[in-house]
Amino acid sequence: MLVAIDVGNTQTVVGLFGPGDGPAGSGAELVHHWRVSTVAGRTADEMAMLLDQLFQLGGLDPREVISGIVVASVVPRLRTALREMTDRWFKVDTVIVEPGVRTGMPILYDNPKEVGADRIADAVAAYERYGGPTVVVDFGTATTFEVVSAKGEYLGGVILPGIEISLEALFGRAALLPRVELVEPRSVLAKNTVESVQAGVIYGFAAQVDGMCQRIQDELGPATIVSTGGLAGLIGPYSATIGHHEPWLTLDGLRIIYGRNQQ
Repeated sequence: MLVAIDVGNTQTVVGLFGPGDGPAGSGAELVHHWRVSTVAGRTADEMAMLLDQLFQLGGLDPREVISGIVVASVVPRLRTALREMTDRWFKVDTVIVEPGVRTGMPILYDNPKEVGADRIADAVAAYERYGGPTVVVDFGTATTFEVVSAKGEYLGGVILPGIEISLEALFGRAALLPRVELVEPRSVLAKNTVESVQAGVIYGFAAQVDGMCQRIQDELGPATIVSTGGLAGLIGPYSATIGHHEPWLTLDGLRIIYGRNQQ
């Protein structure tokens, strides 16, 4: 079974895929997934211990079920730790998504090395599933837009401050604003401070996504809009442009990239 690890700046997502019945593991399904906080200072041994504990929650022994590991990390220290972890503790075929790894997707960026591994995985999975043109909106530490052409080329994208970063800045600078639960308010025209913040976040970020997607489509033409990321389920229902929600899109992209590097 394949383990896919997506290390973000705020959270790390781990997925376990069952064996696929097609070439290079195609057709594999996500059978377990876990989400933990990203701690940049974790060592290789600590990452191995964390992975072992997560598998135990699912009643699994990682050394018995893991046949391969694929990693995308935007935190360089943890990328190094995960490489050491696989070498020392698991000794299975490992693919670290970085320059030189086959993705099957041309990266039409001025400097392809600047594109985060998670962004590439999102684009690969979205094109595999929906074809192109496609726009992926990933709600993570940053809100990113990945644009894929009809030919399956990574054309570029947009990076915006994420929802949680924006709220931390707001609460940090505005002493009288309380932290609130992010749920839909009764109305856009809120009558109290809590609902004013809720309306700003829910409807404001949805409008931001719709506006950006419209500008992208003005240049690209009509495209399929796909959302993913930890907060996609919060904003997606209020967006007029998002057509598909894929919570595990990045993990699926890592699975596809792993398979392409086994051929």
